Amino acid sequence: MASDDKRIVAGRWHPPRSSRAEAAGLFGEGKTLFVRLETGGDPVSVGDVNRVEVSDRIGRVPRRIVFPDGSMFEAGDNDAIDGWLKRHGRTGIIHEVERFHPRLLAFVAAIILLSFAIYRYAVPALVEIAVVVTPPAVTEWMASGTLLSLDKAVFSPSDLPEEKKNEIRSAFNEVAAHSVRGVASYNLNFRKGGVIGPNAFALPDGTLVITDELITLTDGDMDMIVGVLAHEIGHVERDHSLRQLYRAAGTAGLIMLIAGDVGSAGEDILTNGAALVSLSYSRDAESEADRISVELMAKAGRDPRAIGRFFARLEEKLGVDSETSFISTHPGTAERRQAIEDYVKSLTPGGT
Repeated sequence: MASDDKRIVAGRWHPPRSSRAEAAGLFGEGKTLFVRLETGGDPVSVGDVNRVEVSDRIGRVPRRIVFPDGSMFEAGDNDAIDGWLKRHGRTGIIHEVERFHPRLLAFVAAIILLSFAIYRYAVPALVEIAVVVTPPAVTEWMASGTLLSLDKAVFSPSDLPEEKKNEIRSAFNEVAAHSVRGVASYNLNFRKGGVIGPNAFALPDGTLVITDELITLTDGDMDMIVGVLAHEIGHVERDHSLRQLYRAAGTAGLIMLIAGDVGSAGEDILTNGAALVSLSYSRDAESEADRISVELMAKAGRDPRAIGRFFARLEEKLGVDSETSFISTHPGTAERRQAIEDYVKSLTPGGT
């Protein structure tokens, strides 16, 4: 044999497309690797170092060397294999990262920065594209599925008398008539809120839901009730709920992309979490919906300050730190009420 022709390591050899394993040795001659069975005879596998596939070194996991004919040699002495590969210009990328902690830190930092860039720039851009190309049939499907799920898990039929429902619908239609989409684009629903209590929300297709508890909280103040519904119209007009839903789904997808296989339980948590997050809105979205409520109420000849008065009522009766879901998804702060008051004055002649 030549000086470079030597046994590298002992292991087990697997024939092509077979689970059979035989004791064998891995040998190297120049840049050629070959396998000879321990029972002797001619080499059973031969391959150039640049043509064989060598699994990366990961801890003490046995290395696998796959030859061009599909046969495979497996051995646990990673140091011996690494030594031979390095002498012939090949190294294990993963093992090198594991060995050099600065490189590992740099790799992790790069992943974090890339993930942040995707979340900060790519996800919002994709969300805007998705909103534009989403057909009405999809938003209708989303809304019907969401409302059906809530009806099964949370809501119960409204206890409001039909006369009260009709009165609210009539007042709502007067305001919705001044919206961009018009009355026909909205479908007002009444439910008993159960565990979520006083609440109102809008789904992407224009389905609006208001709970008996919220109506009770207003003491029958029709301007307050319609002002809240006009706020929800604002969310629909600006596609806030659709954007939030896509953003939540994109974030969940990004987490799964980074974390890999999180299992069915993990996927359920991320999916359900994304749905819950989609019920809340950003500060900018809430402010925009407030302004639309003010505008619609003013056009309909109703109190444009009604949405601000409603937030004051929430804090008065339930407290700023209340667990009501309306406060958690539509936070009403003194600063926000002041912004509503300022906007009303900017639309009113003489600033009154």
